[in-house]
Amino acid sequence: MRRVTKRAAGTDHRVRVVVVRFLLIASLVAAGLKLVQVQGFEAEALASRAERQRVQKIPIPATRGSILDRNGVELAFSVEARALAFQPNLQRKQIAEFNRKHPDKQVSFDEETAAIARRMRELLGPQLSEEDLLAKLRSDDAFVYLTTTAEPAAARRLKEEFPQLNVEYRAVREYPGGTLAANVVGFANWRMEDKDHQKHNLHGLVGLEMLRDNDLSGTPGSQMVETEEGADVIIPGTERDLQPAVDGKDIELTIDADLQFFVQQKAAEYAQRSGAKSASVVVMDAKTGEVYALANDKTFDPSTRGGRDPNLMSDPAVTTPFEPGSVNKVVTAMAALEYGVTTPDAVHAVPGSIKVADRVVGDAWDHGTLNMTTTGVFAKSSNVGTLMIANQVRPERFADMLGKLGIGKRTGIGLPGESPGKVLPQSQWSGSTYGNLPIGQGLSMTVLQMAGMYQTLANDGVRVPPRIVKAKIAPDGTRLDEPRPEPVRVVSPETARKTRDMLRAVTQKAPNQNSGTAPAAALTGYQISGKTGTAQQFDQAAGRYSNSKYWITFAGILPADNPRFVIGMVYDTPAYSTPDGHSAAPFFHDVASFIAQRYNLPLSKEPTPVVPLVVP
Repeated sequence: MRRVTKRAAGTDHRVRVVVVRFLLIASLVAAGLKLVQVQGFEAEALASRAERQRVQKIPIPATRGSILDRNGVELAFSVEARALAFQPNLQRKQIAEFNRKHPDKQVSFDEETAAIARRMRELLGPQLSEEDLLAKLRSDDAFVYLTTTAEPAAARRLKEEFPQLNVEYRAVREYPGGTLAANVVGFANWRMEDKDHQKHNLHGLVGLEMLRDNDLSGTPGSQMVETEEGADVIIPGTERDLQPAVDGKDIELTIDADLQFFVQQKAAEYAQRSGAKSASVVVMDAKTGEVYALANDKTFDPSTRGGRDPNLMSDPAVTTPFEPGSVNKVVTAMAALEYGVTTPDAVHAVPGSIKVADRVVGDAWDHGTLNMTTTGVFAKSSNVGTLMIANQVRPERFADMLGKLGIGKRTGIGLPGESPGKVLPQSQWSGSTYGNLPIGQGLSMTVLQMAGMYQTLANDGVRVPPRIVKAKIAPDGTRLDEPRPEPVRVVSPETARKTRDMLRAVTQKAPNQNSGTAPAAALTGYQISGKTGTAQQFDQAAGRYSNSKYWITFAGILPADNPRFVIGMVYDTPAYSTPDGHSAAPFFHDVASFIAQRYNLPLSKEPTPVVPLVVP
């Protein structure tokens, strides 16, 4: 019995040894086969995967260029910032898992989020609400942004104290003047729509920020780096394949920030004083066409972090045409002198009304036949006298003059949404059309185009299309001036001078019906040439011109004897019965007065001569 037991035991031992050896050999074979597979067939794929885990492509953002006024004042610039984000759902799960594994070291999600909100407010300022932060931190979202404008140093401290926060690069566009020139400058903010993360950056949405986005944005760069186990810590000395970012160009405008500020305030003031729906104004250099100010009574603040009213983001001074009224009589005046139809001192027997085709046109005041000089016709803004002279000019030459003045075409100033206005081609004029156009009805233009007509007068008959961008400045300081618009000869220097001289009488105050329509526009010590305008607005519902809604305009030259600036303004539907509702002359006076002081304009050598407008 014992022998049998020993043999059985020995047999079992040998079996176990064989089985163990077999298993060892099988394991070694399997390991060898796996090694062959890994090294022979999967080596390249696994190496690539390992490389991806520790090599990262780090984007290098380009700094957006600034927008400057003509004196180098920054109207828009960029500052570096950080976005702080949080993953509420993930953090809840991690805390729950920690508490399960460490029952004696419980962590409170509410206490943690309260600490984050409290510290963020301490470091980032009172503009952040703890209540709002807590609502985000404790939301049911997978990912939330807590702020996108954190100062980098403060963001770094928060990350050190709360590693669960995510930190991302950002840039913030600053507008130190707030509403200053906002309708021109526009605004930009951080955009992330592009799938390429390298293209996440500041981009313009309206104004020059949008139109000049390519110049301002620059080109982002990148660099390959290795990190410790895929973490954010870069291993020193592993940087390679550097593609430097190219910062954006600065854009220098023709705008004068101080003048722009003053004009904006005055536009708002006179819109209120006149009861107008809106008011717009432009100030141009008489010789170069450079725009020193372009303002509307309403605008927006691009520095506001909240919502912006899209209705305030347009620029009516270039986007909204209107019928100019008697300001357009300058076309007849220039054409009449250019073609030798009349002279400034010639006398015309002007009746109280005139028939043109199927309609009768009268003056703004009742009168019998008056002996008016050509100067008087325009200084007193006689519709009847203007149409009498326009009939001698003839429609074809009048149409040609409108074309040379650029009416019905965009000026090319380089602002978004510019309107060309509207002028029917002469082939489409009806019999009564020529009873409207010379007195500024039946065509439309922007306040910028209107000022451009008077820039032609101020520049001795040469129209220079307006511009508002002066130059681009590269990051290395290289300056590239914008191309100057091609000038257009409209009338001779003599015609321009004579027309300017005639329009000085618009501001004169004299007895015996010899006052012009705008003595309130006069500026002590300076000769002023200008023209008032009142145009009926077309009532679409009634299908005719309104008897209660008007456009009120004024355009003038400062000084008339040595032109430096042209100023144009328009009111939309002012309260015509109020003292400031029937004339923009006081508005012109205030702007001209500020300009004369700011630029130390020399006084005119001689006072404006008083000339006869109505003769016995």
